[in-house]
Amino acid sequence: MIPEQESFDGTWPYQARYTEAAGFLQHYVDEGPRTGPVIVLLHGEPTWGYLWRHLIGPLSRTHRVVVPDHMGFGKSATPADRGYLAGEHIANLETLLVGELDLDRITLVLHDWGGPIGTGFALRHPERIERIVAANTVLPLGLPGYAELMAGNLADSAWFRWARAAHTEGTLEEVLGNAGHTVTHLMLALQTITRPEIVTPTWIRAYSGHFTSRAACRGVIRFPQQLVAPGPDDPVPATPESSAVAAVRAKPAMLVEGMRDTALLPRYVIPAFRAAFPRAPVIELADAGHFPQEDAPETLLALIELFLATT
Repeated sequence: MIPEQESFDGTWPYQARYTEAAGFLQHYVDEGPRTGPVIVLLHGEPTWGYLWRHLIGPLSRTHRVVVPDHMGFGKSATPADRGYLAGEHIANLETLLVGELDLDRITLVLHDWGGPIGTGFALRHPERIERIVAANTVLPLGLPGYAELMAGNLADSAWFRWARAAHTEGTLEEVLGNAGHTVTHLMLALQTITRPEIVTPTWIRAYSGHFTSRAACRGVIRFPQQLVAPGPDDPVPATPESSAVAAVRAKPAMLVEGMRDTALLPRYVIPAFRAAFPRAPVIELADAGHFPQEDAPETLLALIELFLATT
């Protein structure tokens, strides 16, 4: 895990907060007014809260902004006795947001695996959710056609084609187990960042900082493994209750999609979102890849602020 005081040359100026309520040392940022409406920013693979660094300060002027690091990422610990399945991450998020912080009036802002994790939380606690912003992610609500769209993405995506081939060759765990050395390639080439000039030594150090050993890479290994090589003991996701699905679909929602994403392809992600939220806005960022937080942070911030003001 990344040391508590590490600021990466001042690019991460936020106070580190920790909880052990979920049975491991979990890091999160909690900025802004304590009594204000809440924004929760959820990262995915292979990032951590640093992904949101450009948004936290501006959003926290008017909102309480909470940014957890998932188990096995960033400044959170990587316990050896966990399976790192999506359901565990959902339970960890529930423990933090409900059990520890007791948050409501939440706007979820979700990216990559933050989408399924945040959706799982929203289905358990729709009464605590005010709105949802999806950024290059999917929101699995068990709707007809979703599984077929995700199967298409799994077959066509550069990220998942590589992960599937690497698993077949027996190299997936080796490559991801060395994420401290490979994370830049994974983000730039297999997921796509369209502004390579942002990749400075500080940037590389920030994203590789957690992955100091094979043992520290359990989280980054297990996310893609769940899809390309599910184990015999991995639980099959349960069909969500129809009432919870209806409650989530009734929330204001918005999709911001970097159209040059090569991991979660827009031709599958956009139809999946529109099926769930047919009246919700979909904003296509033509020159952004999988990480609009990196390729177009000012645009993403402006879109979120406009969405907050108009819903």
